[in-house]
Amino acid sequence: MAGLIKREDIDEVRQRTDIKEVVDGYVTLKGAGLGSYKGLCPFHDERSPSFTVRPQVGRYHCFGCGEDGDVISFVQKLDHTTFHEAVEKLAARIGYELRYEDGGSGPNREEIGRRQRLLDAHKIADEFFRAQLLTPGAAEGRNFLYGRGFDRAASEQFGVGYAPQGWDSLLKHLRGRGFTDAELKLTGMFSEGNRGIYDRFRGRLIWPIRDIAGDTIGFGARKLYEDDQGPKYLNTPETALYKKSHVLYGIDLAKRTIAKDRQLVVVEGYTDVMACHLAGVTTAVATCGTAFGTDHIKIARRLLSDDGSGGEVIFTFDGDAAGQKAALRAFEEDQRFVAQTYVAVEPTGADPCDLRQAKGDAAVRDLIGTRRPLFEFAIRATLRRHNLDTVEGRISALRESAPVVAQIRDAGMRPAYARELAGWLGMPVEDVSRAVGAAMKRGTQGGPGQQGGRGGAGQGNGFGSIGQQGGYQQNQQGYQNQGGYPQQGQNPGAPGVAPLPPSAALPAFNRPDPRDPVAAMERQALEVVLQQPSMLEGTTWERFSEARFSTPAYLAIHEAIRATGLASAADPARWVAELLQEVPEPLRPLVSELSVVPLPASTEDAVQRYCRDILARLFELQITRVKADKMGQLQRLDAAANPEEFQRLNRELMELEMQRRSLRADS
Repeated sequence: MAGLIKREDIDEVRQRTDIKEVVDGYVTLKGAGLGSYKGLCPFHDERSPSFTVRPQVGRYHCFGCGEDGDVISFVQKLDHTTFHEAVEKLAARIGYELRYEDGGSGPNREEIGRRQRLLDAHKIADEFFRAQLLTPGAAEGRNFLYGRGFDRAASEQFGVGYAPQGWDSLLKHLRGRGFTDAELKLTGMFSEGNRGIYDRFRGRLIWPIRDIAGDTIGFGARKLYEDDQGPKYLNTPETALYKKSHVLYGIDLAKRTIAKDRQLVVVEGYTDVMACHLAGVTTAVATCGTAFGTDHIKIARRLLSDDGSGGEVIFTFDGDAAGQKAALRAFEEDQRFVAQTYVAVEPTGADPCDLRQAKGDAAVRDLIGTRRPLFEFAIRATLRRHNLDTVEGRISALRESAPVVAQIRDAGMRPAYARELAGWLGMPVEDVSRAVGAAMKRGTQGGPGQQGGRGGAGQGNGFGSIGQQGGYQQNQQGYQNQGGYPQQGQNPGAPGVAPLPPSAALPAFNRPDPRDPVAAMERQALEVVLQQPSMLEGTTWERFSEARFSTPAYLAIHEAIRATGLASAADPARWVAELLQEVPEPLRPLVSELSVVPLPASTEDAVQRYCRDILARLFELQITRVKADKMGQLQRLDAAANPEEFQRLNRELMELEMQRRSLRADS
């Protein structure tokens, strides 16, 4: 099992990776001022680009929805991977070998290279199969697709292909592209006999199975010819790339809509996924030759942000006995979700593909729209197993169905369904309620998840009104769990950092008023410093450190900059990353925003002039404040009684005025 990736390796991957190149794979970016790029945000729908990337500081920020981060968080969010997976993916991208803590291990260069070879082989095979679908020999495959309502555009959208009937068509193709038999054996695309390896898929329609990042990792093949003695559907066997318990067909196409709409629709087959997407249900996925299980749930929860704040999982099953059995099996896994789970079963038993053929796209959407809670389906399925015309049958049915009602998470719905169950059984409500209550007590004693207490992790927004006005909503869970936030000048979670007592509240920072000229001046100064830290060299750093910021949010950032120091200022990306660890958590989105907002200059010389001018104005404002303080002291002073103090204040006022004039002359 891989251990934690070494911190310095994470920093190295972040530093070596060009965030613009990575983002360009998802978003069309255009220049937006010197060193800045802008495009349509991949995290929310918008017509005018507000998603900004600044490679020099290695960060992105959307001024529309508030999403922000570095290249690692971008890959995490867009590919819906863990932090660990994102770092490994980026490391593989630049050919960097990661090291792991505590004796753990991860993929070395050899393993990375082998994995890439497997991915390359699958990509070439994918292209080969798709090209074969257009050949005369694939007429039977095209007829199959047309007969189920899928035209050429639909086939291309889902990458459907065709495996020729020969024994070595794909084998010859991949050998011709430089792959060895030893490599091809590892792909799962070939079987082995006495004479060597041969094509596993022959004379079949082919669906590419892709991972969440969109890489082809396996194939599903449907029988077309009567003389094919194999199973109706034949999938890639388990390989280093393809593990069926971790794979959901269509996840690469559905992931963004799932994350946006907080909905996941689970169907049974490849053509059902196609039918749903073409009908407008673009959150549909399917398992590949296995039941929807624990590992699939982990993927679903990550996509749904399954934290107790909404979301739904909808299972569609055939109306036959096998479909009902699958639904009940899904109900057994229900407690692993925080999202609400539903089931959608067409009355005639038609699956989404058949339904679309018979009644059109609207019927598929209606099927999903008429979903019922999964627990209701489970209750009714339980009752069908008993003879409710007899007393013994009703008692037996109550004993089996009461625990199902007890598992309903919504405390308001539980008694309502107890009453429904009483009606279905023809028994007094009091008797059913007692049985449900007893089942709840047994569930509490026997394990978690019986009383519906599956609330999500605690959340909070320490940024006050910024969360409502500017989109800076941030999860404070980590800080709330610690009982406070780190002492100033120390990194959260670092060894030896004692949290404040639980009673200490997190600071709340209101969004600075952009109409306030002082706040605007302080913001511009922070934009300059965050993006051009080299401007702080020498006496400029001393002046900046001594500056007094009056806006609370900007003051906290200024203090964090002082605590961070200039050790990493030569590398703006690393410097901003260190600063983000120093600043209070609620302010991190604001720091990210300030670090990427385009500066109003189109050349390097213009940037330097602008930065010098802004810092000069900040220092002049500081001098003006100090002069005002000293003028007040002078006015309150009795010159005759304190002549030396009077002279000292006058000298200091004169020196301050000379500094102010010097700043104006320099700028």
